[in-house]
Amino acid sequence: MDKTDLLVGLDIGTTSVKAVVADTASNEMQIIGAANGPTKGMRHGKIVDIDQTADSISAVLKKVAQKTNSKIYRVVTGIPVGLLQLENAVGLINIEENGREVTDNDVKRVLLTAIDTALKDGREAIAFLPNKFLIDGKTDVDDPRKMIAHSLEVHGILLTAPSADLHNIRKAIERAGYQNNFFVPIPLAIASVALDEGERTFGTIILDLGGGSTTATVIHENKIKYATIDLEGGIDITNDISVVLNTSKKEAEKIKLQFGYADPCLTSSDNQFPVNVVGENGPKMIDEEYLSEIINARLNQTFSRIGKGLKSHEAFNLPGGVVITGGTSALQGIDDIVKEDFGVKARIFQPDQMGLRNPMYAAGYGVVNYAYNLADIDYLVNSVIYGNQVTLPVSTQSSAQENMKFFKRRVTPSEMEQKEDYNKTSATSTISTSEENDDNKNNNKKGIKEFFKKFFD
Repeated sequence: MDKTDLLVGLDIGTTSVKAVVADTASNEMQIIGAANGPTKGMRHGKIVDIDQTADSISAVLKKVAQKTNSKIYRVVTGIPVGLLQLENAVGLINIEENGREVTDNDVKRVLLTAIDTALKDGREAIAFLPNKFLIDGKTDVDDPRKMIAHSLEVHGILLTAPSADLHNIRKAIERAGYQNNFFVPIPLAIASVALDEGERTFGTIILDLGGGSTTATVIHENKIKYATIDLEGGIDITNDISVVLNTSKKEAEKIKLQFGYADPCLTSSDNQFPVNVVGENGPKMIDEEYLSEIINARLNQTFSRIGKGLKSHEAFNLPGGVVITGGTSALQGIDDIVKEDFGVKARIFQPDQMGLRNPMYAAGYGVVNYAYNLADIDYLVNSVIYGNQVTLPVSTQSSAQENMKFFKRRVTPSEMEQKEDYNKTSATSTISTSEENDDNKNNNKKGIKEFFKKFFD
């Protein structure tokens, strides 16, 4: 299959790598395959061994390429909430004293102004969400191009991640033999596919149960109100099973997947299965209820910590309840446990496309959906942030193909008109962790980011 018709979303998790491939040849996004495999070289969402992580990425991308009979060269990679930081950013430039039409280059200049002002040492921009453009300081527009202006101002949110972590991710992808097009924030990716308009408006909690961590993100009135992370996930459940049953971690993971229930009420002590116990000559019989109690204990601890932050932000009063995603949500009865522990309604989200019907693919599916729905302005944003490393499937581009020429290289102020004034301000809003407990689409084809840009007002 022609590589220019593919979008590949990559989700590098602590315990598994997931890849989702979409074909965009027909001007519609069609999921054609997905694959997953174990991750090595990561701990709590961060790379600790680049070569091992590269091997994990390579194995999964080769698997999905074989499944889809495709040649994969580039990917779009999700960035977890734990690495994200949000910065309010404002940029202002002069256009011309007597006024003239705003060009693509002018938009790029003002975007660069805002991004460079808000960017902090040790961090890199991964996305910029324009909230509004102002013509001559007063006319609020979504797209200022072709409008007459003397000055141009942009207000938006800059999402950044640590430079060292992004370097490690890029290097692992490169060593695996692929190129990273650009990064997508996973919270926005999941929200783009997991929540409907009502849930985004009236308020919902996205609970992402990953292998290495558990994340809760609160969305209300189309804004991210709060996000918190607990550094325990499915791998900790596996470790508990291994210790209590005195069995290997490989065996513990196998029985968790085959016989594990989150809710002991769904099990029976009469239903037993064999477990290979260290030091025993033969397998030992264990009942489902006992296994479920081990799993439930860890889940209750994690949900208790996550719940404190959610309660302090009155998230449990929101009518949308909890939408559960992530690989650990495959445990039977997990939605009942969430309902019981949080006292709200809960449902599990999994993509309904053939081959994706598992909650673990929520982020990967969200990444390709998010990337496919980028608007024209978003193309310009990415050209400023990523420059010549960005290439998108031909059919996802604007009908005005000249937009894509702006991905050829990153612009710098010295390459632009120097007749400009800067009036820049920035304010920081960090996404909190459980350790900190801080409060932390129709212009042609308008992108999903056009909808989400109001999250951070």
